[in-house]
Amino acid sequence: MRIRELGIDGAFLVEPKVFPDSRGQFLEVFKQPAFTEAVGHPLTVAQVNCSVSVLGTIRGLHAIHLPGQARYVSCPSGAIRDIVVDIRQGSPTYGRHVVAELSEDNRHALYLAEGLAHGFAALTEQATVFYLCSSTWSPETSFEVNPLDPDLDLPWPRDREPVLSDKDRAAPSLKEAERLGILPSYADCLARYAELATPDGASR
Repeated sequence: MRIRELGIDGAFLVEPKVFPDSRGQFLEVFKQPAFTEAVGHPLTVAQVNCSVSVLGTIRGLHAIHLPGQARYVSCPSGAIRDIVVDIRQGSPTYGRHVVAELSEDNRHALYLAEGLAHGFAALTEQATVFYLCSSTWSPETSFEVNPLDPDLDLPWPRDREPVLSDKDRAAPSLKEAERLGILPSYADCLARYAELATPDGASR
C-alpha cells in the first residue's frame, strides 16, 4: 500500500496493491499501521457512510466544524472525481484544491483531515462511495461551501447539467462563508492534528 500526500497538507491518496487471480482480486482497502506511518496518527472510525449517486451528481462541498471529522473515501463500484478544497483560513494553500479519481478499476482511496472540505462527481451511470469517518455526523456541526463557486473554479465534468441537492446549490461561496465566520482556522486545525498525534489524542 502506497500513501502519499497530495498538494494540500492533510490530503492523502491511498494506492493499495491489488492481487488479481482467476477468482477475481484481493486488496487491503485500509491498513492502520501504514496509515499511521504516513499521516502521523491512527484513524479512529466512529461512523461508516455509503452513498450511491447517478451520473452527473455532485455531492459537496461538505465540511465539519472543529474538532471536525476526518474522512477516508473509496469507490468500490463505478467511478468518481473527488475534489478536496482547503478552507482553513491562514493556510498557505487556502482556497486551493486537489483532485483524485477513485474507481472500481484503480481501487484508490482518499484521506482528508479535519478542517478540509470535499465533494465528488459521479463519472459513471452509478457510483457507490464508502466513507470511514472519525466522528459521527450531526446537522449542528456540518456546513457546506458551494461546489459551483466561480472563484474556486473546480474541475467538475462539463458535459452535462450537474445534479445537486437544494442545500448544496444554495450553499455560500467560500468568500461568503468567510464573511459568515464559519470557516476553521489553520492554526486551530494544526493544534487538532498535534492532539491526534498524542497517545490518547485519536480517542478524543
